[in-house]
Amino acid sequence: MSMIDWNAYHSQVLAGVGELAALSPDVIRGYQAIGGSARKTDLLGSKVNELIALAVAVSLRCDGCIVVHTEAALKAGATREEIAEALGTAIGVNAGAGLVYSTRVLDAVKAKTQEEREV
Repeated sequence: MSMIDWNAYHSQVLAGVGELAALSPDVIRGYQAIGGSARKTDLLGSKVNELIALAVAVSLRCDGCIVVHTEAALKAGATREEIAEALGTAIGVNAGAGLVYSTRVLDAVKAKTQEEREV
């Protein structure tokens, strides 16, 4: 059993985007222009682009992105194993970001405790 009914959710996302497109077509055209220009050269190919999109979707915690790019990755020929590898990269980068940003907290602590000593 899935945690989410992804097929129903996909339909909901598309309906919501359709509603937004009716209200604000220029925003949707702008979004499509950005996505289209990113794939214009096709140097990485559809499958690699979709694997990157899935890793980013996980990093941004975007369920709509997950469902759309999962379907596109599968259609582009990505295997479960390739998707899992891309997700492993996302997990590693997110863990690394947590590590690096932890050093920023320590830097802020140093600055604030130094500030207190100077007052």
